[in-house]
Amino acid sequence: MATLLHIDSSVFPGSASASRAVTDAFRKAWEEQHPEGTVIYRDLAANPVPHITADAHTAGFATPDTHTPEQAAAFAERVRLIEELERADAILIGAPMYNFAIPSTLKAWLDNVVLMGRTAMAEESKVKGTPVTVVASRGGSYAPGTPREGYEYVQNYLEAVLRDMLALDLDFIVPELTMAPQNPAMSELVPLFEASRSKALDDAAAKAKELAERLAA
Repeated sequence: MATLLHIDSSVFPGSASASRAVTDAFRKAWEEQHPEGTVIYRDLAANPVPHITADAHTAGFATPDTHTPEQAAAFAERVRLIEELERADAILIGAPMYNFAIPSTLKAWLDNVVLMGRTAMAEESKVKGTPVTVVASRGGSYAPGTPREGYEYVQNYLEAVLRDMLALDLDFIVPELTMAPQNPAMSELVPLFEASRSKALDDAAAKAKELAERLAA
C-alpha cells in the first residue's frame, strides 16, 4: 500500500487553520482509498524540527567518516527526515502564508531535507517525480492581476525548491481570502472566500482520490 507524508505547519490548531482544514480533507479522502496504507505525519508547529546549523550543513558536503561528533549528531537528524521523504509515495504539505512567506518551521524542514547529490539536483534521487500537493492558504489574494500579485513569495519559492531542486511533481491548492470573515474591511469578500474554501476542499478530496487511484494502478 502507498505511503503518504503529511506535513502541517500552521500555528493554528484544527478548524481554526484554513490550511489544516484542507489538508485534513485530502488525508481523509486518501485514507478512504488506502485504509491499510501508511501515513507519516509531522506537525511542525507542535513539534518543530531543528533549524539548520553549521554542523548539519557542512556534514552534507563531507563523507561520514570525516564527520566530527557534532556533525554526526546533526546529520543524523537530517537523514531521519530525508528517509521519511524518500519513503513517501505522495506528499501533502500545508503551507499558510505568514508575512508573505512560508512559516519558519516549514523552511527549517526544507533546509534539512534538501541535500545536494541525494534529494536535490541528483539524477538518482529517490524523491524525483514524487507527487506533492501543497495547500497554500493566505488571508488575502495574491493571484495574477490583483494589487498584491508582486508579494506572492510562497508559490514562487516552493516551485523553485520542490519542483526545480527536488524534482517533485508539484500541484497547488490555494484557499484565499481567509481573513475575510474576521476582518470587517473585507466583509464584501466573504462570498469569494467561501467559494475559494469550498473549491479547495473539493479539490483536495478529488486530488487525493486521483493520486490514490494512480498509485494503485
